[in-house]
Amino acid sequence: MKKTLKVLNDLEEKGCFTRYAIGGAMAATFYVEPVLTFDLDVFIVVEDKESLAVLAPIYSVLKDMGFEAKGECVDIHGTPVQFLPVFSRLLEDALSEAVDTDYDGIPTRVLSVEYLLAICVHTGRTKDRDRVRLIMEEAKVDREKLQVILHKHGLKEKWDLWTS
Repeated sequence: MKKTLKVLNDLEEKGCFTRYAIGGAMAATFYVEPVLTFDLDVFIVVEDKESLAVLAPIYSVLKDMGFEAKGECVDIHGTPVQFLPVFSRLLEDALSEAVDTDYDGIPTRVLSVEYLLAICVHTGRTKDRDRVRLIMEEAKVDREKLQVILHKHGLKEKWDLWTS
């Protein structure tokens, strides 16, 4: 994972994307007990949001570095990484509020626990509902901040259904 994060930091430095943060199940492990996950979800801000081939330049740079795409992921030092371009206001806010953190001496960014919860509600899958329950039981959540996020992004009603 350490080597993978170094590559992500290099890609950001090279301008392949302007900002990244870890999301999904891997991000949740920064706040709760580890859960089984297949890949590392990396949300990215890219300049050209209109292009259908928004990931092509990133994949090209990674290929030049010796990393190959396998399905929807790129294998970076044994870690399958899925790049997810930011496409909504919720994700834009989540990335702008991402938490700078350290992973075994490597600087990285992780979505805040409150935004992870909001994204789970927005996505709405069964595994997201399970993740909400786990995070609420185990993590330190700023409930006021969470409520502001849920209201802002029209997720309060769904949150109430999930957590009542």
